[in-house]
Amino acid sequence: MTKVTAIVPAAGRGRRMSTKLAKPYLMLNGKPILVHTLQALENISLIEEIIVVVSTPDKPVCQRKIIDKYSFKKVKDVVEGGTSRTQSVYNGLKKVDPQCKLVLIHDGIRPFITEQTVKQLVKQADIFGAAISAIPAICTIKEINRDMFVRTTLSRDRLWMVQTPQVFKRKLIYRAYQRADHNRTVAVDDAVLVERIGHKVKVVRGETDNIKITTPEDLIVAEMILKRRG
Repeated sequence: MTKVTAIVPAAGRGRRMSTKLAKPYLMLNGKPILVHTLQALENISLIEEIIVVVSTPDKPVCQRKIIDKYSFKKVKDVVEGGTSRTQSVYNGLKKVDPQCKLVLIHDGIRPFITEQTVKQLVKQADIFGAAISAIPAICTIKEINRDMFVRTTLSRDRLWMVQTPQVFKRKLIYRAYQRADHNRTVAVDDAVLVERIGHKVKVVRGETDNIKITTPEDLIVAEMILKRRG
């Protein structure tokens, strides 16, 4: 199958964690969360190179205490991020080899990515140009107005909760980010930028373990997942 370059945005801070330490460097079972994520990506055979995007102050720390300390072989570069996730990912995209066909974008604080999911996403992105992982919504979702009254109850049948990784043909995602940069827009995820330039996005069923660690409660759940996985 087509080899892939992975971009890992890891410039997020720890506001919801109530800690001054950036989220990717919080400890999970004795190692920073980012280490678990990079180890998972490094073990996936389809991923050829990894580009990590961090905040400017964290760059030397990431290089020394993460990349060098744990001897990651596939990490090609540690790139300085921007003021938003959108800008950070765009900075990472600029470092991708022009010969690369597919780019995988994955949050640095989602340490439970699996090879099975990546293989499915790569296969679909190779066909359709864009593929994202997601899981069906399990809660009832209501749309509300500004006064906090229910406007409507949405049908769960067609509602999916989006995750990363998200995989795209390099030229497509680069064009989408160029447009966003030109218009000075930001996005909640990468796929929405592809949607805005009129390209369809294929959804692949993800995994419930693939959580994003953003709160102290998430850390507790992550520890439980690690124990269950042995």
